Amino acid sequence: MEAARAAPAADKRRHPFPWLNLMATEPFYLLHFLLFFSYLGARSSASQTLSADIIDRLFRREIQAILAFLVLVAVKMVKEETWEAFIAKTLLYAKQPPYDGLGDCSQLTPLQLESLLTEGSTSKFWLVEFRALCSSTCVQKSRIFPDLSVIYSNKNISFGVVDIGHFPNAAEKFGISLPGQIPTYILFENAVEVARLPEFSYTEASVPTISKKKA
Repeated sequence: MEAARAAPAADKRRHPFPWLNLMATEPFYLLHFLLFFSYLGARSSASQTLSADIIDRLFRREIQAILAFLVLVAVKMVKEETWEAFIAKTLLYAKQPPYDGLGDCSQLTPLQLESLLTEGSTSKFWLVEFRALCSSTCVQKSRIFPDLSVIYSNKNISFGVVDIGHFPNAAEKFGISLPGQIPTYILFENAVEVARLPEFSYTEASVPTISKKKA
């Protein structure tokens, strides 16, 4: 357990600015960074050929654009939960790709999840994320769950991920409303649901049941 906690801490010490490390290792972010700042080069070249009147009007427009951008940054900084979501909403032109790491999570199908819960496993608790990568909210939060699994996974609790974008029937079975309740996190103790986030809406679906008895 201590080793699992020490690993992320050491990784954070190596990368005090994780967004810089991500930008250097992921072409998607690097290309957006270059595109975002390419205006500076274009602006410098244009200033040598444009008339003083046009440059003056362009400068006023740039001031307006910068002020509007700063307002956007201030609003997004308050609303967004992760730095990745903040960057995606302020600096990126294309859709943010989902985090492709799993950490200590198990990628599960609904059938595999039901088998683990009904037939028993080595873990007393299972924390399962139900997500759909077609949702921008799920994409922006796709790094959080794997990071949590690396820190907290042990012999008593295991982490799993079910992509209900691929298995939409699982959403109805587990009482998840699409798209308003994704991602949904459900904690199972000995095959029984004990908690979920967001909370279950009784007006939208029936309570899912999982039994160890065979039909």
